[in-house]
Amino acid sequence: MLAQVSDPIIMVVKQTGDVRIHTFVSSFAYSNIANATHIIETRNQLVLVDGQFLVPYARAFRDYADSLGKPIERLYLSHRHPDHWFGLGTAFSDIPIYALPETMSFIQEHGEASRSDHWKLGDLAPDRIVVPKQAVSPGTETIDGVRYLFDRVTETEIDFHLTIRLPDLGVYFTQDLLYSGTHLYLTQHMDHWIQVLQEMLLSDYDLFMPGHGLPADKNEVARNIEYLSAARQAIGNGLAGDAFKGFMLQRYPERKCPGIFDIYMPRLFGGASDY
Repeated sequence: MLAQVSDPIIMVVKQTGDVRIHTFVSSFAYSNIANATHIIETRNQLVLVDGQFLVPYARAFRDYADSLGKPIERLYLSHRHPDHWFGLGTAFSDIPIYALPETMSFIQEHGEASRSDHWKLGDLAPDRIVVPKQAVSPGTETIDGVRYLFDRVTETEIDFHLTIRLPDLGVYFTQDLLYSGTHLYLTQHMDHWIQVLQEMLLSDYDLFMPGHGLPADKNEVARNIEYLSAARQAIGNGLAGDAFKGFMLQRYPERKCPGIFDIYMPRLFGGASDY
């Protein structure tokens, strides 16, 4: 699985008045899957989105946040896939963590089993899990002068997914609803996922913060729709396993992080554990 680490990509993506949007993307090298985590920096504090996966990246993300010299007011966890919450136990156990109730329940009930299931990571995996304690509901909240819109999206890349929008800034934290320049983690719910992405294309937002890869625009949203459509057609034509992987790699040679096929294919085609 994931065995090596390399330098992350860190950048300020947008600045409007007192608000700066930062992104931190783990390495595209080796078999890594370019996890993207983000910071909303306002006049007085920081709000973080997701916590990274491997121990070195989680610590580096925390170090970068601390280097900004403002308190971390909270961290939002988008969903229950471990590459987004493993880092909470490494570097964010002292921070209030917010998530959907379904995500909280999953980590409470299955978090330790998920950690054990990743034993091959060795010391790249956290030595403890942290369960989010603060529930998020769909709606609006203003935090340090910035208006947030929260949504609960179901049956796409995951069963329950939290999205965050900053309507006054045109920024949409899609996390794993959008994969930017990387191969997607595919599920049985591609039809509905495509519908959700089509709604993004019609939205007023112009900056999309993905869960994997670099910040994106609507062109990448459209490319994700095309990718999902091609995958759906390939499966409909009977491709599975290595034949499906070979088809997708040949069709999308420009997309990075091919290691993700080996993570999702046992679940998509073989009924493996949902962890």
